[in-house]
Amino acid sequence: MPVYPTLRNVLFHLDAETAHGAGMAALRALQALPPLAAALRRRNLVDAPALRQTLFGRAFANPVGLAAGFDKDARVVGALSALGFGFAEVGTVTPLPQAGNPRPRMFRHPEAESVQNALGFNNHGMAAAREHLEKVWPAGIPLGVNVGKNKVTPPEAALGDYETLIRTLSPFCDYLVVNLSSPNTPGLRDLQNDSFIRAVLGAARALTAKPVLVKIAPDLESGDAVHLSEVAVDAGAAGIVATNTTNDYSLLPGSKDFGGLSGKVLREKSFRIFDAVARSLFGRAVLISVGGIDSGAEAYRRIRAGASLVQVYTALVYHGPGLPRRINEELLALMERDGVKTMAEAVGAAR
Repeated sequence: MPVYPTLRNVLFHLDAETAHGAGMAALRALQALPPLAAALRRRNLVDAPALRQTLFGRAFANPVGLAAGFDKDARVVGALSALGFGFAEVGTVTPLPQAGNPRPRMFRHPEAESVQNALGFNNHGMAAAREHLEKVWPAGIPLGVNVGKNKVTPPEAALGDYETLIRTLSPFCDYLVVNLSSPNTPGLRDLQNDSFIRAVLGAARALTAKPVLVKIAPDLESGDAVHLSEVAVDAGAAGIVATNTTNDYSLLPGSKDFGGLSGKVLREKSFRIFDAVARSLFGRAVLISVGGIDSGAEAYRRIRAGASLVQVYTALVYHGPGLPRRINEELLALMERDGVKTMAEAVGAAR
């Protein structure tokens, strides 16, 4: 009998943020037991030749990664490969520590397999993240760091926050993601404009040789999302992460009127934006799709649309730590069904 449904019933009696803390504590304990972590990795990691890719100069065993927001302070990087992820993205990290928005600020919507969060980039800051990253670098799996400005930083000073983060954290990751799309930091989405994107990527080029990607919101009009993504790539972005959470509360009757929605309710909105961006940029940049992915079939749809990589987070809440393995096994079955032998054949096959 699967263990997670029983465990989920216990966890769902806790406040959502408290339950997340319990999960992080379990992963920290696992990280402290390397033989157990290694045994779980052998069990959970799907490392089939058909799923392998080389991106950003690193070998990815499979295309299924953990999205930013789960491990905000890079505390459990050493445990994530034990869950079967092919890569992970930590953060969002801000220059200074910040508590985020008042609690409660995270809510489950089980009937829709979705989550609403208004966390507000709560994290222990850049210095703490760097300390944790230094201990695990080079990481056992490809690692991205997602960065964002502090809430107290005015828009005219935001560039300085990103410069500081990129300079400090780029030595300890395989790629960075400039987050301009969280709905929980006032004014952040206003930075999704041509001039700021060009400025931050110009600064990044001067500060690091590591790939820098831009994460966009699902609430942009498709044409605007494509335009901003093209501007980013033309300015030097190595890729686009699409998408962040949505503040389109019409998608979920009964939801709060603040924060961002993620999970199944976001699936089609996220896919539409990703598909529009991929139509323009497939072959010119690495595209990462995130938002409502909870199965091999959905991951395969994104990959065929042009995603080299996919990310999950909310689906873990509802399906548990066996999700990465299941998605990868389902991907292999779908590829075999279609006679697709490599990820290179699968990525963009629908384009």
